[in-house]
Amino acid sequence: MAVLRGLGAARAAPGLWWRAARASAGLGGRCPGRGRAVDAAQSPPTFGFLLDIDGVLVRGHRVIPAALEAFRRLVNSRGQLRVPVVFVTNAGNILQHSKAQELSALLGFEVEPDQVILSHSPMKLFSQYHSKRMLVSGQGPVVENARVLGFENVVTVDELRMAFPVLDMVDLQRRPKSTPLPRNDFPAIEGVLLLGEPVRWETSLQLIIDVLLSNGNPGTGLATAPYPHLPVLASNMDLLWMAEAKMPRFGHGTFLLCLETIYRKVTGKELRYEGLMGKPSVLTYQYAEDLIRQQAERRGWVAPIQKLYAIGDNPMSDVYGANLFHKYLQMVKRDGAEERGAGGLWKPRPSATQSCASILVCTGVYSPKGPEATRPAQDAEEAPFHGHRDFSFSPGLMEASHIVNDVNEAIQLVFHKEGWAL
Repeated sequence: MAVLRGLGAARAAPGLWWRAARASAGLGGRCPGRGRAVDAAQSPPTFGFLLDIDGVLVRGHRVIPAALEAFRRLVNSRGQLRVPVVFVTNAGNILQHSKAQELSALLGFEVEPDQVILSHSPMKLFSQYHSKRMLVSGQGPVVENARVLGFENVVTVDELRMAFPVLDMVDLQRRPKSTPLPRNDFPAIEGVLLLGEPVRWETSLQLIIDVLLSNGNPGTGLATAPYPHLPVLASNMDLLWMAEAKMPRFGHGTFLLCLETIYRKVTGKELRYEGLMGKPSVLTYQYAEDLIRQQAERRGWVAPIQKLYAIGDNPMSDVYGANLFHKYLQMVKRDGAEERGAGGLWKPRPSATQSCASILVCTGVYSPKGPEATRPAQDAEEAPFHGHRDFSFSPGLMEASHIVNDVNEAIQLVFHKEGWAL
């Protein structure tokens, strides 16, 4: 399994942010019968939260009302978090600081950029590829994102298409009207970055395959496709995700599935990844754990963070990933195995974390139709596996530690388990 091989914004004035946030969600007035989380003397937290965003806190561009209730419990009267929180999303077509500003406006308190993990954030650790000339696929600020991650020399799919216009032939309106002269001055591409789903899938699929089959020289042709092919780094394996529509939408995992299928059909071989990032990758959870620890240190919380609670709406990415990380933590503690990340190129700091519990909410991808929906009917047809090809199906990893209606119930559940005031 690839993941085991790799183990690899505005702050409102005090007392006003809650009213502003409720208004942004279309909720009026005060929360009946409830007060703000009090600032009573509280021992330092020994637990932290890893929060998914889409389907847990927001649906599209609208905040889920339960998220506002949850953060009323999580934030004290001074607008500070009572426990360490990191937002772990498989989205990637946005800059980290922009995502933090977006969350700040929706949730009503200041979210710092280093509290946000995008699907591709752990690519910062793959420094051996940062100086290589990389083809980058995705949408939005792909070049800026690649540079923030450390990649110094990137080429976009559009730039490649402009350099070799005869490669993009699906859209008749974009085909060149005449045959351009062949180019021999375009530097070879040395690897591929897949940061998120692109807009024109047919163009990206064609040009990425061309780069892999030509060993980075898509203006030429090779009699035999090289194998192993050029290094490929990918993030966000979600097959589906939840927005405003009633049914889930295609995610970047669907694009990866298309790419892998085409490559195998054309070459007879498997497309290989040097790194797969985003949930459910263990590397992403190691990265998140490190940010939780740093956040606790900045707040002066001396007690080690021993428990993580991962709250999400997608059984395949959120539940599977949290359970896989919990399994990894148990393996490290039991066998004394050395903690490793990014293919062994990055060694995390010694961890005090002992467990990672998965909490599944019903406001996004997972939405049971009735009380029996969490248990498969006897002799029922087995549900399809929506995970990535490189993650084997393991039914136990798909079972959440807890299933609740929404993120507010999840926070209450954890506070009750930890003996904290609601």
